[in-house]
Amino acid sequence: MNKDNIVLIGMPGAGKSTVGVVLAKKLGYAFVDSDLVLQEREGRLLHEIIEERGAERFWEAEEAANLSIDVRRAVIATGGSAVYGSRAMERFRSIGTVVYLRLSCEAIADRLGDLSERGVTLRDGQSLTELYAERVPLYERYADCTVDCGQLSIRGIVEQIAEKCRKPV
Repeated sequence: MNKDNIVLIGMPGAGKSTVGVVLAKKLGYAFVDSDLVLQEREGRLLHEIIEERGAERFWEAEEAANLSIDVRRAVIATGGSAVYGSRAMERFRSIGTVVYLRLSCEAIADRLGDLSERGVTLRDGQSLTELYAERVPLYERYADCTVDCGQLSIRGIVEQIAEKCRKPV
């Protein structure tokens, strides 16, 4: 099976889409933002889907969207909750290298602002700190490699990913 894609995972606000666009340009790859795939399939914004369906049904729709992605030589930026879809994550692992963009909970909080507008799926009463603690083990489980993004520029992150994935930049 083709494994020539790079799949970016991590918390909302970690920079998956921003890094993904730059990385794709550097490598001459296509770029796919799975959040945009989901929005296009559903005809609504992420936060609207969450409001209408709730977190669990949102994750089901997200997994279906992720399973529909069929690309070669692409950088795929996933939604932060993509790791709740085990079938989609296993498929991503089969078609590419999964890279976890790690950032501290404090840095994520600084970047995110209003969580509801960002389309972040929190359970009733769940804090960002609790969400972070719940997701980190999932990111670590599915990642083929991890890039610590806290002290790196976008360019530095792109270079680390290319190096870890053995892709010439």
